[in-house]
Amino acid sequence: MSLTVAILGRPNVGKSTLFNRLAGKRLAIVDDTPGVTRDRRLAPGRVGDLDIKIIDTAGFEDVHDDSLEARMREQTDRAVEDADVALFLIDARAGITPLDNHFAQWIRTRDIPVILVANKCEGKAGEPGLYESYGLGLGDPLPFSAEHGEGMADLFQALLPFAEQAGDTAEDFDIAAENSDEDENEEFSGPIQMAIVGRPNVGKSTLVNRLIGEDRLLTGPEAGITRDSIAVEWNHDGRSLKLIDTAGLRRKAKVQDKVESLSTMDSYRAIQYAQIVVLVLDGQVMLEKQDLTIARQVIEEGRVLIIAVNKWDAVKDREQARQDLNDRLQTSLPQVRGIPIVTLSALTGKATEKLIPTAFNIFEVWNRRVPTGRLNQWLDMMTERHPPPMTSGRRIRLRYMTQAKTRPPTFVVFSSKGTALPEAYRRYLINGIREDFDLPGVPIRLLVRKGNNPYVD
Repeated sequence: MSLTVAILGRPNVGKSTLFNRLAGKRLAIVDDTPGVTRDRRLAPGRVGDLDIKIIDTAGFEDVHDDSLEARMREQTDRAVEDADVALFLIDARAGITPLDNHFAQWIRTRDIPVILVANKCEGKAGEPGLYESYGLGLGDPLPFSAEHGEGMADLFQALLPFAEQAGDTAEDFDIAAENSDEDENEEFSGPIQMAIVGRPNVGKSTLVNRLIGEDRLLTGPEAGITRDSIAVEWNHDGRSLKLIDTAGLRRKAKVQDKVESLSTMDSYRAIQYAQIVVLVLDGQVMLEKQDLTIARQVIEEGRVLIIAVNKWDAVKDREQARQDLNDRLQTSLPQVRGIPIVTLSALTGKATEKLIPTAFNIFEVWNRRVPTGRLNQWLDMMTERHPPPMTSGRRIRLRYMTQAKTRPPTFVVFSSKGTALPEAYRRYLINGIREDFDLPGVPIRLLVRKGNNPYVD
């Protein structure tokens, strides 16, 4: 096990900036607005040659009611329970506040070693706060600047004794926003990344919590609770999954707040790097314009799309609702026929067990490869049944076809006229591929190239 480090402190002291610094990339949303971080977020980090796990937490609030702040506080408590050591951040430029003192008293009652980090110590403006922090009773403060990376050597020395106790072997712990270097033509290995997306307050976080069987993510009746895309590693029947909860996506015209804009960018980035995207709909208001916008984005990225209709237990006329949904999909997303639909209730757990098997099945379709021989026999049959149109007085000849890659299934057809193949004929070929080679519900790409049959000799 590698060392697990929780980053704690009151709001707006630079916890997420330190998290990004240790992770080596911009994972957590950073803004001057206090309280941007709400869920606890995990990622692999590195200090010198020391591999660690880091947990970013919400700003400490002394609240114990049913409010959103109280639920954020519970997430911080769980981060402390999971960590081997805590980094307690204070803002050296602002000095010690009453909330810092209260938090210091609270952390001393917990069974966890604490390293006091005086952040924002670049220059001389932080010196008064640095000296003042000795009064917290948490030992000598470590002067640091998360923004500029100053103090990393001192942090390494402070963490080293705890790392030796925990063991210094790092675990593989990928993140949602990490670029994938896998070869598309190689057999897929590693955890399947499944992004849960949708409009605000449709039950995305509740669905993730129900699937993994614990209250890992912050939920509640308030819209827009989730801001960061949070990745949760999980195993289902021996297969490794990474569930990525994302912020609710609203129409661009309605997004005015800077933090919401950053959250939206984070959600779309999660879609880009996921293999499977579950679009969660509200059973009462299904497939609005924004839902279709998200669905088209997923299809354009070539990802597997699954429609999960949440709050299905509250729908009165279910047969009519299902028919309306199917009709809307046929009309608005004709380029991908057979998108799987799962109706469920994340709150009660009813039918949620159907989602993962459906995801695995459609994932296998997404990875399917068609033999080149069968593909060219099929191409001859299709062109004989419906010949390509004429251009400049001569008929287009389709000479050869092959599947270039999977994920998504991508086919290349070589034409006598280069790319001069009408869109209607492309759709004719794509629909034929989907039907004849059993590729329902996944995006199919067809590229047209000018060239001779490489196997003519």
